[in-house]
Amino acid sequence: MTHVPVTESAVQNFGHNPLSVRDTDHYEQEYIEAFVEKWDELIDWDARAQSEGGFFIQVLAAAGKRRVLDVSTGTGFHSVQLLRAGFDVTSVDGSANMLIKAFENAKRHNLILNTIQADWRWLNKAIQGKYDAIVCLGNSFTHLFDEMDRRRVLAEFYAALRYDGMLILDQRNYDAILDVGYDSAHKYYYCGDRVVAEPEHIDSELARFRYAFPDGHEFHLNMFPLRKNYVRRLISEAGFARVRTYGDFQEQYGEHDPDFFIHVATKNAPRGNGDGSDE
Repeated sequence: MTHVPVTESAVQNFGHNPLSVRDTDHYEQEYIEAFVEKWDELIDWDARAQSEGGFFIQVLAAAGKRRVLDVSTGTGFHSVQLLRAGFDVTSVDGSANMLIKAFENAKRHNLILNTIQADWRWLNKAIQGKYDAIVCLGNSFTHLFDEMDRRRVLAEFYAALRYDGMLILDQRNYDAILDVGYDSAHKYYYCGDRVVAEPEHIDSELARFRYAFPDGHEFHLNMFPLRKNYVRRLISEAGFARVRTYGDFQEQYGEHDPDFFIHVATKNAPRGNGDGSDE
């Protein structure tokens, strides 16, 4: 393995027992500058755009949504795609490093991001007005380790939306990882074919992932392995009238087949169908 010089900005701090780090607030220490600088190698913007096929743009456009709050901006992939498609986008992230990188990426596409650094748990203190839609993508919701934090965040999302607003929230297929083991071809989301992204530890309350880059750099993320139906229930209990779940952008799928689930929730159900149980 290539030797990588160790600098303060290149080292994550998980303490003496990384498996004991199960704290929502720790994400700020995980997305250090060195990791953020390499994040786009993991995503591969061109490959990800091809794999998504405009899914999020189509869902939002079909529902007539225009003003979008991207609450998990990361390095800016979805904010840039939505801006280029004509949406009015506000880009939020809890990590200042991510927002700096996202702003730089947008400038390379001749776009200027409207960015806000905010903790989701106090989202409405940081934003102004109501939005047509919120997108929370990139498996970001699984950084919340406490159920009360999850409920609070979903309540904040609900409050930030107009009366007919839409929430799009995704997650890894942790059901498959917990029940049958990890097996991902990285066809969607994390498309960088030279980066190893795999779970290093899995139990019912922790999914610790390792990200190994070809130059020898290695980073980790600690996340909570949320099951699909649990997330759907939380979304419904937050007040959303309807939740539809896709597997890797498809309406029909085997439960253990998709790498990712995408939940599309609406505050007010279409007339005649409002039980929130749609698949």
